[in-house]
Amino acid sequence: MFKDQIGKLSNKVKNVVERGAVKKFAEAIGDLHPIYFDEDTGRLSRHKNNIAPPTFPRVFDYGVIPDLNLPSKGLIHGEQTFYYVRPLVVEEEIYCYFKVKNYFEKKGNFGEMGFMILENYGEDLGGKTIFSSTSTIVISEAVRKVITR
Repeated sequence: MFKDQIGKLSNKVKNVVERGAVKKFAEAIGDLHPIYFDEDTGRLSRHKNNIAPPTFPRVFDYGVIPDLNLPSKGLIHGEQTFYYVRPLVVEEEIYCYFKVKNYFEKKGNFGEMGFMILENYGEDLGGKTIFSSTSTIVISEAVRKVITR
């Protein structure tokens, strides 16, 4: 169903690691470590600034692949892993994009399911990778039927 999308890249989108967004995210996940929002703690840290929680890149805009038409509802977030070269520093600008790494289908108890593997990337302004992540999107048979109508 989506095999023709394998290898395609989205456009790069500039994102900012905003102080307020980092604080709200840390509160939402219940991780109130002061490195995320206390400015004195950040300034005195080895990073010389506050940093974002490891899963914060979930909130970034990764652009679009024009002919990748996934629905906005009904998809299942299968799993996600993150790899960091260094932490995200509060107030820095980064460019994010994603790649369709793989797509395959399996028949299971709930019908034919699609599995799309995406790789997300965040780069600094010089083009050096700060982080990458791999995520799996599960497309249920019900959603697949809606897409193919």
